[in-house]
Amino acid sequence: MSFAPLLPAHWQALALVLTAVLYAGPVPAQQDSGRLAGKTARSTVPDGVRRIPDIAYGTDPRQRMDAYLPLQPAANAPVIVMVHGGAWMVGNKAMANVTDNKVAYWVKQKGYILVSVGYRLSPQVDPLVQARDVAGALAKTQAMAASWGGDSGKVILMGHSAGAHLVALLAASPALAYASGARPWLGTVALDSAALDLERIMKARHMRFYDRVFGADPAYWRTVSPTGVLAADATPMLLVCSTLRADDPCAQSRDFAAKVTAKGARARVLPQDLTHEQVNTTLGLPGGYTDAVDGFMAGLMPR
Repeated sequence: MSFAPLLPAHWQALALVLTAVLYAGPVPAQQDSGRLAGKTARSTVPDGVRRIPDIAYGTDPRQRMDAYLPLQPAANAPVIVMVHGGAWMVGNKAMANVTDNKVAYWVKQKGYILVSVGYRLSPQVDPLVQARDVAGALAKTQAMAASWGGDSGKVILMGHSAGAHLVALLAASPALAYASGARPWLGTVALDSAALDLERIMKARHMRFYDRVFGADPAYWRTVSPTGVLAADATPMLLVCSTLRADDPCAQSRDFAAKVTAKGARARVLPQDLTHEQVNTTLGLPGGYTDAVDGFMAGLMPR
């Protein structure tokens, strides 16, 4: 089955790639699944950085995370918890496009710690359980931060694509994370999520794989929609969006940011003239985009 014919023309290539991945069979937990973006490269560790792989935060083989630390960490280093994308169905914490440029900039150059999170995938679990996995990884990171030279009070959530939806869901309703043992974190960076208002998406024309992931129950859509669960204690959010996508995630990001602000919380939209994939892969490279994200995170740090 292919869902490409339902989509605008320049989305059809992505749809065909997703179709090929979804029907190629399951990907083992420890196998790189960068096929989603036509990439097979695993993450690399630059000089001056140490990786601690496969830290368990649950019993499932996919409930693992990799920590990237400066070889000589400063005391009380900030911590970025990064959540990969992959349409909620594929992806891996060890893909180069998830970590390499971010580690090279924030870990090697700036002395941060970065934790790349793996989580169980659909159809094994649904997105609400995936968000709980991310919350469990966040809690584990907070518990271990001091042992790595990090500060559990300086943790920032970040995610791309499906991962951006999951971190935005937790940011919109931190109680979801607290229920899994996490403590408050400074803020959240959502890298090009187009799933901030699931009810509106599912009631309109949408990519068919959304039906496979989110089902047909409107009551469930509300529970996994950042807009649907938005609370007054939402964390500060930076919503990065691609201006090159046909489905206009920037309009959805602006609508969501307005609702966050109306609740008394903080959200900022950062449009970028980048593709969906470039929003992820180029973050950490020199330039205004990286500077803007870095500035947002620096502004969250306690003085």
